[in-house]
Amino acid sequence: MTSSPHSSTAGPVRIGAQIAPQHALYPKIRATLAEVEALGTDIAFDWDHFFPLSGEKNGLHFESWTLLAAWAEQTSTIELGALVNCHSYRNADLQADMARTIDHISGGRFVFGTGSGWFERDYDEYGYEFGTAGTRLDALEADLPRIEARWEKLNPPPLRDIPVLIGGGGEKKTLRIVARHADIWHSFSSPAVLEHKLGVLSQWCDTVGRDLSEIEISTELRGRTVAEADQLYDLGARLFTLGLSGPHYDLAPLTDWLAWRDSKNAH
Repeated sequence: MTSSPHSSTAGPVRIGAQIAPQHALYPKIRATLAEVEALGTDIAFDWDHFFPLSGEKNGLHFESWTLLAAWAEQTSTIELGALVNCHSYRNADLQADMARTIDHISGGRFVFGTGSGWFERDYDEYGYEFGTAGTRLDALEADLPRIEARWEKLNPPPLRDIPVLIGGGGEKKTLRIVARHADIWHSFSSPAVLEHKLGVLSQWCDTVGRDLSEIEISTELRGRTVAEADQLYDLGARLFTLGLSGPHYDLAPLTDWLAWRDSKNAH
C-alpha cells in the first residue's frame, strides 16, 4: 500500500459519530448526543431518511433536519450535520436557508453533508420521484451552485463558509461533483478501494483546476480493524466516522477510536 500524495498535507485526525435516529425515542437520542460531545468527539451526524435502515423496518424513527436544529441548540463544541442529507427531498434554496439557520443556531458548527439519495422506500412513501441514480446525481450537480449562490444572498449570511461534505464513490459523476464542490469527501471505502478512488478524484481535481489537498478525506470505521484504519490514514483519510444505532447506542467502540485519534494526533 502506497501513501497518497494527499497524506503529506492532510490535517489532524477527526472522529465523527453518526447517531442514527432509529429505534430510540428522542430523550435517548438527546442523552447519547450529550455523551458523544462530552467524550470529545469532533462531529455528530444523523442521517436523512424517513424509516429505519436496519432492524424493524417500521420501528421508531425521526426526521433529520429538525433533529439537527435541536442538536445545534443543545450542544456547544461539537460540529454537526447529516451523513448525508438527501438532496431530492427539499428545494435547493430551502436547503441553503435551513443550513444557514442551523449554522447560526450552532454558532458556526454546521457541516452541510449531502448526497443524491438512494433509499427507494423514502421516495415511494413520501411521494418523491425516485428516478435513476443518474438523474438524482444530475439534480445534485445542477443544484449545488444554487445552494452556494443562496448562501451569498441570505441576510444574515452564514457565520462561516459552511463546509460541504459530499458522500458517494461513483467515478464518472459523484467524484466530479466532489472535485468541484466538496470540502469533505465521504465514502465507505476499504484501503485498496480508497487508493483507487483517490487516483480518480485527483484526476477530476486536475480537470476542474482544484487541489486535492483542499478536500478532507472521510471514511467509515464500522467493521474496520485498527490496521485497516492505519492504512486509510496513510492514504490521507483524516475524518473517520462511526455509525451508532438505537436502541442502546453502544459508545465503547467510539471511546476506543477516540483514543486512536489522540494517538495519531500526538505524533
